[in-house]
Amino acid sequence: MSPQLLFWIPAILRLVLCLAGAGVVAFFFGPIVGLVVAVLGVGAMMVTHLHYLFRLSSWLDDSGQSRLPDGWGAWTDVYARLYRMRRDDEKNQAELAEWLARFRQAMSLLPDGVVIMDDVLFLEWCNPAAQQHLGLKLERDKGMRVTNLIRNPAFIDYIILGRYEQPLTLALHERKLIVQLIPFENRRQILVTHDATESERIDMMRRDFVANASHELRTPLTVINGFLEIALAQPKLDPETRTAHLTLMTEQGQRMQNLIDDMLTLTRLESIDYPLRSEVVRVRPLLEGIAEEARALSAGKHDITLEVRGPDLKGNIDELRSAFTNLVTNAVRYTPPSGRIMLRWESDEKGAHFSVQDTGIGISPEHISRLTERFYRVDKSRSRETQGTGLGLAIVRHVLLRHRAVLDIQSVPDHGSTFTVHFPASQTIEDFVQAK
Repeated sequence: MSPQLLFWIPAILRLVLCLAGAGVVAFFFGPIVGLVVAVLGVGAMMVTHLHYLFRLSSWLDDSGQSRLPDGWGAWTDVYARLYRMRRDDEKNQAELAEWLARFRQAMSLLPDGVVIMDDVLFLEWCNPAAQQHLGLKLERDKGMRVTNLIRNPAFIDYIILGRYEQPLTLALHERKLIVQLIPFENRRQILVTHDATESERIDMMRRDFVANASHELRTPLTVINGFLEIALAQPKLDPETRTAHLTLMTEQGQRMQNLIDDMLTLTRLESIDYPLRSEVVRVRPLLEGIAEEARALSAGKHDITLEVRGPDLKGNIDELRSAFTNLVTNAVRYTPPSGRIMLRWESDEKGAHFSVQDTGIGISPEHISRLTERFYRVDKSRSRETQGTGLGLAIVRHVLLRHRAVLDIQSVPDHGSTFTVHFPASQTIEDFVQAK
């Protein structure tokens, strides 16, 4: 049955019943009384409809607070439909709110900044990354024009020119940002920001590494090529000069070999495909061997002492030997003759500690924070004299990172330095023999 018939048949039946009742009254009490009853019946029906119409109007004015009234007659179906519509609307609103919350949560977790604006660039919403990148604060800046909040000439020109197909590289708040405006819908625009500061720093480190490595390799190659040219141009060099040249070439070749070995070591330590091979490291024989090597390198010019009062370690013995040897070798190289070098291995409740203390030339405070950078040297001319590659402390830093250890450097110019490696207690093995 069609909806029209379902509506009109009950209405006509109610009207017929009312008129039939009035006809019965007119039959028994006369036509005038019947007419009055008919008028009253129709009037009551009209008043009832007007009452429900008023209640519907009141409910529409305040549907969130007013209760949906119960209906009578045709109004029962009307109110039932309205109730279903309201229930579906509340369900849709709940789903929309849930999806909106999920969307904002997802946007909040993005490392890139997202700013939602209207068509005239008034801020509607932004995620925490965008607040950090652009210096915005949603609670404070919502409803304000973005070009008034980001007062950067390059950004304003980008907005005015409207060439949004290409991103803009922007220096803002000591960051390098890549921003791009993306129109969407009819009256919305999205501003996306990407922080390229770290990638720029890594690119700069890579460029510096290539430049430094090329520079470090160029010097010994220049020496070797120069002597080879002399040998070719003067094949009858006296034996003494030839021996001197060959000795220098051998030294420069060894320097290149050391540099390449250190570069390969660094590459291996940084590789994620080179996991730490943990084993029991007996610290006493390891440090005794390193101390003997240091005495050989010193050739009796320094007073080198060793104290071992601490536990053994869990770690890679080759990597730890490399790190410890670099620290001790640097102490020998940068300590003048007759100086003292003290090696100590001790422990406390925080863990184990290896320190190398010398009475050498010391390091100025402004250089200490950069000592573990690749190829960084405090005194380049002296570094070449000591045959250093500039990668030793960088290797130390990576080895210690793999062993969850940290390096502390204390130094006073012209009074000496102390390099201390702190290992956490979790890296130690307590079944060690105390030094006698």
